[in-house]
Amino acid sequence: MTADLIERAQAGDGAAFGQLVGPHQRELMVHCYRMLGSAQDAEDALQETMLAAWRGLAGFEGRSSVRTWLYRVATSRCLNALRASRRRPAATPVPWSNTPEPTRQGEVPWLEPLPDAELEGLADSAPGPEARYEASEAISLAFVTALQLLPPRPRAVLILRDVLGYPARDVAGLLEVTEESVTSALKRARAALRERMAGGAGQPPAPAPGSAEEQDLVARFTRAFEAGDVDGIVALMSEDAWLRMPPLPLEYQGRELARRFFTAIWGGRSYRLVPSRANGQPAFGLYVRDPQGGPDRAVGLLTATLAGNQISELTRFETSVLPRFGLPRMLPG
Repeated sequence: MTADLIERAQAGDGAAFGQLVGPHQRELMVHCYRMLGSAQDAEDALQETMLAAWRGLAGFEGRSSVRTWLYRVATSRCLNALRASRRRPAATPVPWSNTPEPTRQGEVPWLEPLPDAELEGLADSAPGPEARYEASEAISLAFVTALQLLPPRPRAVLILRDVLGYPARDVAGLLEVTEESVTSALKRARAALRERMAGGAGQPPAPAPGSAEEQDLVARFTRAFEAGDVDGIVALMSEDAWLRMPPLPLEYQGRELARRFFTAIWGGRSYRLVPSRANGQPAFGLYVRDPQGGPDRAVGLLTATLAGNQISELTRFETSVLPRFGLPRMLPG
């Protein structure tokens, strides 16, 4: 069946090409997202991958599976994108003047979340035997953020080897390099990633998605946030929790800084949270209530990383990501 589709697609049959690549598009999208950290950039890279695959299909000789060949094309497109300076926007200026001094400046202002709906049924949720990361960990915001701080080629090697489970020989073929260079790049990437992820070592695991424990923590957080209870919000956070807000450059660590930040920006406003999910974790459409009873106005998407019965990270994203989650800019009051 596959051989027939390949033959027809190579003869210019667009429908056959669609049947050939269609089953792989979602996982390729997630691969591009891991490489680029931005859902929009990943979509662009996926479109370029499909175009390049269509144009290059005549040269496909069947020495690897169609899936592996598509990963080669997608990885190449992502590496090209990473070489382009245009995909590294400057951080957005801070709109508040009364916020406390941040713990550090954010390093990945282009980071965007990915809806859980786009992660369902992924082929790479059952990676090869050499993979070192579970699918849920490999799509978490913490992991995707850490990947962005690796150089492009070691990043690709680590994703192909430790996330997708490709053997070193196959990765060398995908990247057109030697096995020795793959081994060397992987060693450096693992060390850098381990250092970056060290802050999360020893934390209790997150409750299972949809579990009673997760639902209880989400409900308590929602009540505190919608009530404007800053102390209640902070009490749900771990002692070393992070508060981030790309593309703003502010990153705060610890309950006290989180309390001071929320107190500084709250300004008597009342908020409404609309539940969603992103990167395998709870998320919320964040809306400001109109005191006159008019429509509630969106001010972003909030994601919560959980560790046991606490929140280890809150990340607020711009309103530009809301359409991807099916969330409107305005809600009836």
